[in-house]
Amino acid sequence: MAVPAKWTIARAPDLTGRVAVVTGASGGLGYETACGLAARGATTILAGRNAARGQAALDRLRARVAETGGAEARADFMMLDLGSLRSVAAFAQALGERTDRLDILVNNAGLMGAPRRAQTEDGFELQFGTNYLGHFALTGRLRPLLLRAPDGGRVVSVASLAAWRGRLVFDDLQARHRYTPFGAYRQSKLANLIFALELDRLAQSGGWNLHSLAAHPGWAVTDIMASRVPEAPNAAERAIRGMVRVAFRLMGQSAEAGARPILFAAAGREAADGHYYGPAGRGERRGAVAEARIPPQARSLPAARRLWAVSERLTGVSLS
Repeated sequence: MAVPAKWTIARAPDLTGRVAVVTGASGGLGYETACGLAARGATTILAGRNAARGQAALDRLRARVAETGGAEARADFMMLDLGSLRSVAAFAQALGERTDRLDILVNNAGLMGAPRRAQTEDGFELQFGTNYLGHFALTGRLRPLLLRAPDGGRVVSVASLAAWRGRLVFDDLQARHRYTPFGAYRQSKLANLIFALELDRLAQSGGWNLHSLAAHPGWAVTDIMASRVPEAPNAAERAIRGMVRVAFRLMGQSAEAGARPILFAAAGREAADGHYYGPAGRGERRGAVAEARIPPQARSLPAARRLWAVSERLTGVSLS
């Protein structure tokens, strides 16, 4: 089914009674996505690793929904650090104690271009571990709640245009032998897209009560380049990061506009399982919501199955 012209969240169905989780919802795309879902009535959980930022985002969301004239937002904040499998397990357990179903899971949180190789709590390269493996484990842990959603849980994986230049380096997924800031980011985002497509194949073949879709925001101006690595990059790295920010501002779009493809995948009536959505403009950098092109390397079945097996082994979470 085609994407309606100039789609916005106002065209989504009433989500009252539905439960949604958005990771990385303290700012940027995650915050805008959470606002959109809450505005349509969903009970929305903002998940993030910083309690102060999360509470501030929650306060802003409630005020924003109230300003639109809608009912009081049903929203809350819960702690989740995707760089910690322990935190992922604790979040899933806590959510299961609050609800018996999960209708929408938006796997959005991430970081980009960490200037120095760093590791998660579990020893994974920071970007691959946070952007991809953490979400793989989270989806697996929340699978029982997703399957209990009356209309089937909808899982949205947020990828990136960077996936086009991504490559899965299976003999060095953790970049121990060779690390480049954006090479690691591209790999993580390619993995997110492959995950979404493989999850759809498994759901379809297994008859699961689950829907898997993917979306990317184009070039959205957010704080994703804020690094969790404490040491400052050198002058050359600062220049590269500065140029990326300038390019995004000149040729990209706001976080609110960037969230529209994500919201369409999460709540649009016309959004279809196994599809990928992004901006319609030149280079898919900005514009109205449309079908996005899928990089050829994301369609590789052998790569998808190998990545899946590796992910289950590394996280200790089974999704198949």
